[in-house]
Amino acid sequence: MEAQEFNAKATVLVVDDTPDNLTLMSSLLKDEYKVKVANGGEKALRIAQSDNPPDLVLLDIMMPAMDGYEVLDQLKHDPRTRDIPVIFLTAKSDVEDERKGLELGAVDYITKPISPPIVLARVKTQLSLKASADFLRDKAKFLEEEVAKRTREVRAIQDVTILAMASLAETRDSDTGNHIRRTQYYVRALAEKLKTHPRFAYFLTASNIELLFKSAPLHDIGKVGIPDSILLKPGNFDAQEFQIMKTHAALGRDAINHAEISLGTDVEFLRMAKEIALSHQEKWDGSGYPEGLSGDGIPISARLMAVADVYDALISKRVYKEAMDHEKAAQIIAEGKGTHFDPDMVDAFLQIHDEFREIAKRFADPVHDRQEPATAIAC
Repeated sequence: MEAQEFNAKATVLVVDDTPDNLTLMSSLLKDEYKVKVANGGEKALRIAQSDNPPDLVLLDIMMPAMDGYEVLDQLKHDPRTRDIPVIFLTAKSDVEDERKGLELGAVDYITKPISPPIVLARVKTQLSLKASADFLRDKAKFLEEEVAKRTREVRAIQDVTILAMASLAETRDSDTGNHIRRTQYYVRALAEKLKTHPRFAYFLTASNIELLFKSAPLHDIGKVGIPDSILLKPGNFDAQEFQIMKTHAALGRDAINHAEISLGTDVEFLRMAKEIALSHQEKWDGSGYPEGLSGDGIPISARLMAVADVYDALISKRVYKEAMDHEKAAQIIAEGKGTHFDPDMVDAFLQIHDEFREIAKRFADPVHDRQEPATAIAC
């Protein structure tokens, strides 16, 4: 757009309490600009705050009721008008007056009596600068909106990817869906409780807690590799079956790895899912599986899932056991402090155990008569 084309459409608001001055400035500007006039500060603010604000304000200082300094101050403190350039047009020629006007936010200061060519030149300059500033603001806003849109799309892709993979496990066990939902919320509740803890604060950022919540459904994805004769057995495993069942942790990690290989790149948001799938059966004292990790050698994500997974297994009814009440389950978690579970995580669990109980109630399993597979055992 050419400058002249822009200027021909620009609106200039002239504010002065003297009618002759309004007439003079209107005559000077009308050939190149659309001109609005106001004979006082209140009227000027109403025009500036309207749905059709001016592109520039020529503002007198010495006016009754509200002087130009106050008008400018109000314009600059209103988000709707703070970007409108203001040029003081005044008989006040003292340097201190000019300094005050510029400090308040005026873009220029012209003293009376005016020189028409100077006024026109300075108005044109400020309107050109405003046009450039508006363009940059609009571009920045557009880019921000595009970034937000792309971020939403990426998050949606993450959600779909994880839920699609988790649905594989659901096809093998109709109760998995509620177990998945409950453990998601347990993990998030525990992470939120620990996010300011000195041992965990560096890791439990808002973005990582979101990833934990998204990744939790994949903790048992490896069950898809377990034979039906074991996975759907309506009772406890024998020793050989349990050894096969224990392979589900590595199978889960490998399944996620395979998905990454198929995509042709490492996927950062699946890193935590691999940690959880592989290591959520590890124990603090090193007696877990599949790698016998212990203490801080177990990923934080997997330690959180261990508490969530065991608690849910304890309170869930299965064909080979009755559901345990919340108080007994919480007691068992407490007894596992320093052996099965990270001690600090157990302390945090005990502080918010009522929240776990409410999550369990909110996402309770449906009542039905089918036999339950033994694979719900978490430990």
